[in-house]
Amino acid sequence: MAEKNITIMHAKDMGKETSRQKIVKLAVKFFVYAFLILMALIVLFPFYWMIISSLKTLDEYRLSVPTFWPQKVMFSNYAEAFTTGNLGRLFLNTMYVGVVSTLLSLVITVLCAFAFARLEFKGKDTLFAALLATMMIPGELFTITNYSTVTQLGWMNTFTVLIVPFLVSVFYIYLLRQNFLQIPNELYLAAKVDGTSDLKYLWKVMVPLALPTLISITILKMMGAWNSYIWPRLVANDEAHSLITNGLRNAFTDTTGDVNYPVQMAAVAIVSAPLFLVFLFLRKYIMAGVSRSGIKG
Repeated sequence: MAEKNITIMHAKDMGKETSRQKIVKLAVKFFVYAFLILMALIVLFPFYWMIISSLKTLDEYRLSVPTFWPQKVMFSNYAEAFTTGNLGRLFLNTMYVGVVSTLLSLVITVLCAFAFARLEFKGKDTLFAALLATMMIPGELFTITNYSTVTQLGWMNTFTVLIVPFLVSVFYIYLLRQNFLQIPNELYLAAKVDGTSDLKYLWKVMVPLALPTLISITILKMMGAWNSYIWPRLVANDEAHSLITNGLRNAFTDTTGDVNYPVQMAAVAIVSAPLFLVFLFLRKYIMAGVSRSGIKG
């Protein structure tokens, strides 16, 4: 009888402990989700404010007490933004610079990554270490020397000055090299025995296997060109070579210095839409490319 009572008490204690664990797990899950929802609201609020501001009238935008929904929805702000800001020309300029710089950068990145991953030459490790060391230097420090160089070359206010200085990315080379290192070296040795050239092996074997990483690099490079502001502002201020970011800076300021902020917000929303779509539909490729880069080295 005593043993039966002990067993019943032990079962009750186990039941209490199980219930307590469930309560703790539910509480932890609740706080985690509450924190994530709060962070999501903080991140998304600026975008929400941009959208509603783009749909307001200028008078409503200037109210001392801000409204969280337009009193009168002004979809006409988007049409006005497209014409006033000359967005068609800005889109074409940005697409040209982005596509050309991305293609050339991919060629350089693939060749360099292949050389550091598969070829054997004197000083390879030292050279690669030196390249990695440059990643510790802030990019802003190169602005003065780059500006002096392109001025001496006479590249100011040309598409060349927007493309050439940033064709080489050490980070992309490192990312792709790590991916190449995951491909078994036996494939390369077997290809060399069969008389396959390095470029043919690179094109037929390594590039297809590293395609997710190459897609990630392409997306990130295009987004970088799309968001570039400081450098285009310094070297290409004429209308013929303006990109989207610096082209919108003064497009909606009248002769008196007043800015039509709702129309400017509409232009910013139009310009931001392609990046949202890229991230929405291609985010899995970005994550797959980064995850497949590996840690081998």
